[in-house]
Amino acid sequence: MPVQNAEIAAMFDQAAELLEIQGGNQFRVRAYRRAARVIEGLPESVRSLLAAGRDLSELPGIGKDLAGKMADIVKTGHFALLDTLKKKLRGGLGDIAALPGLGPKRVKLLYDKLKVRTREDLRRVLKAGRLQDVKGFGPTIAKRLAEALEKPRAEKRFKLSVAEAEAEALVGFLHDGGRIVVAGSYRRRRDTVGDLDVLVTGEDGAAVGDKLLRYENIAEVLAHGPTRTTIILRSGLQVDARAVPEESYGAALLYFTGSKAHNIALRALAIDRGWKLNEYGLFAGRRRIAGATEEEVYKKLGLAFIPPELREDRGEVALARANQLPRLVSLSDMRGDLHVHSNWTGGTATIEAMAEGARALGYAYIALTDHSRRVAMAHGLDPARLSRQIKEIDRLNERLSGITVLKGIEVDILKDGSLDLPDSALSKLDVVIASVHSYFNLSREVQTDRVIRAMQNRQVSILGHPTGRLIGERAAYEIDMERVIAAARVLGCHLEINAEPDRLDLNDIHAYAAKAAGVKLAISTDAHSVNAFSYMRFGIDQARRGWVAAHDVINTRPLGELRKLLRR
Repeated sequence: MPVQNAEIAAMFDQAAELLEIQGGNQFRVRAYRRAARVIEGLPESVRSLLAAGRDLSELPGIGKDLAGKMADIVKTGHFALLDTLKKKLRGGLGDIAALPGLGPKRVKLLYDKLKVRTREDLRRVLKAGRLQDVKGFGPTIAKRLAEALEKPRAEKRFKLSVAEAEAEALVGFLHDGGRIVVAGSYRRRRDTVGDLDVLVTGEDGAAVGDKLLRYENIAEVLAHGPTRTTIILRSGLQVDARAVPEESYGAALLYFTGSKAHNIALRALAIDRGWKLNEYGLFAGRRRIAGATEEEVYKKLGLAFIPPELREDRGEVALARANQLPRLVSLSDMRGDLHVHSNWTGGTATIEAMAEGARALGYAYIALTDHSRRVAMAHGLDPARLSRQIKEIDRLNERLSGITVLKGIEVDILKDGSLDLPDSALSKLDVVIASVHSYFNLSREVQTDRVIRAMQNRQVSILGHPTGRLIGERAAYEIDMERVIAAARVLGCHLEINAEPDRLDLNDIHAYAAKAAGVKLAISTDAHSVNAFSYMRFGIDQARRGWVAAHDVINTRPLGELRKLLRR
């Protein structure tokens, strides 16, 4: 069975994890992780690219060696390096590395010193009190690990970008003339997705399930009936496909999109009128009075149409009744990207190539914000190199037409809240993004003070990826976002919604809080390649879930207006 992009990315991620546990070369580890992100974001399957004769080494961050490995995986279904690493490091080390307080380096210590290979091994070591035998493991970490091991494992959830790739491939396979849509948390654009609810219309409902069983990416069939078929994909993602009649399509879409709390609120409105609302329609007695479209169900209930991203029962029903829902920001509102990297520091393309890629999307500007010197692995900029880059951008802007490259930096916030570059260097720039890339384990109070001190520097325009989370890999660091948002309002500092699919940071709750406080947001991609500009759609999803409108976002503005907003 052909291998999907999500599977190749997962193999590269797992190889990186095991290499790091084994003490492998950090540049090699990082190369596999970056390649995994590139593969997840590809608009086509690796299999299709190979079939079309594309040279995979031309993809950003993919050299000849990784391209060859990708081709081998597509051909054989196996990743030889990963198979070798698994034999050397047997057990659930990757699983253990995800526990709080651990990570690849500490897992390697546990493996080398105490022969810990599985969660059960770790449980025995903790019970025997042997963790204190390993330097760097104190009672606090031991307590956190013991508590984590006793918690039931959470339902596996998939990043939205991974679910999207699976959903689009599935829809392409199933589409056969009728209407087809993926509902559930996927349609509400949550940052992670537990399963896919696929609704299909057609005269022959049983044929939908029959066709699904021929899908090449199935790992297991859980159920198959005349109107519903449930499968597990090889990635582990569950799919429930349902055939629904045209007259019930809208009601079914509403019901299976959710959320559960939103549906309960709608059913309460129906009950107040003596009606019944379910997945088959809106009924007055036995007579269906609405259900063919979502719009007619909402209208019959006296509501304006509520976009799927808002359906979480956070006040959207009352505003829909008063016809006061916000006009949510959309991709077409965006005029530029304010967080972009080049091959000067960890990116894969030249500044000019990034500018040309953005211009092709219709953008009027981008901000070139390479890393500052503390990010040594990315060869971050010191004041001298930053000065040379500024001159290059000036020369480039003289010959570019239709787009402006703003001079910027992503400057590291140091442990004490000071910045990685002096004000004399930062003052020459149009955009300064301040971000935390280290010391994630500080206390809530210390971390918050650190970030606010950085924001107090008048050179800082935007706080980048404010909570530092990596979805499914690293939890947000301890930080009081209420204080940060309040400080941003007072100081005139903007907050970023980082659209990189691994981050989506701010989350929807914090984006809503920022909007409510009157703090302006920047939705940016953190693009390290031209292809990564496409991540903007995920940032838009996050913003819409936070009720954000176009006027709440600084990079929906014309360049002149943007420059005024960037000045403190």
